[in-house]
Amino acid sequence: MVSKSAKPASPAGGGGMFTFLLIMLLVMVVYSVPFLRTGIADAAGIVLNPLHNVLAVSWPILILVLSAITGCYSSLLQKYTIDYEKMKRVQEKMRVFQKEFREAQLAADEKKIRKLNEKRDKVMQEQLEVSQEQFKPLGWIMIITIPIFLWLLQMAPTMGTISFPFMGTVGLSDPTFLFLPAWIIWYMLCSITISQVIRKTLDIGGV
Repeated sequence: MVSKSAKPASPAGGGGMFTFLLIMLLVMVVYSVPFLRTGIADAAGIVLNPLHNVLAVSWPILILVLSAITGCYSSLLQKYTIDYEKMKRVQEKMRVFQKEFREAQLAADEKKIRKLNEKRDKVMQEQLEVSQEQFKPLGWIMIITIPIFLWLLQMAPTMGTISFPFMGTVGLSDPTFLFLPAWIIWYMLCSITISQVIRKTLDIGGV
């Protein structure tokens, strides 16, 4: 019987969307504990309230500025804590392994399949280590991003409106796509876009 094919490699360096979704999950956990939510938001306000007053810009612009700050901070952390060259090497090794495995299956070459199965654990272990490495900077990213996010949640009722294509003018605290408030959609769009620009500029991720 021919063995099952090796699992496909996970894309490395995905950064933006994965980080944002993880932050959202942790924010929801913290948000469910009132004293934590309020305490962290109030502490962040010590810095962010004066910043808002000094900049004197609308809420959409302030959210853009904050997403740029967090995007730059997280991208730089990833650049200097993740070995992207190693990541590329491991991904290439995995691609070669998968190609050889598929060819051996198509040729029904049981001898080669057994040999490749012996290598599989090592290749998969390297892939796992590379995947785990992407989590290294997340703790530091959360330290800055979660307080900002909780402060924005606290300030949402005072944010006013924003205009989106195809949606027109909506309140920043109003539910929109997937029932998320408009300010979260705006923050997500800004954060992911700016992060990708920074990652491209700094050649972070490579894949």
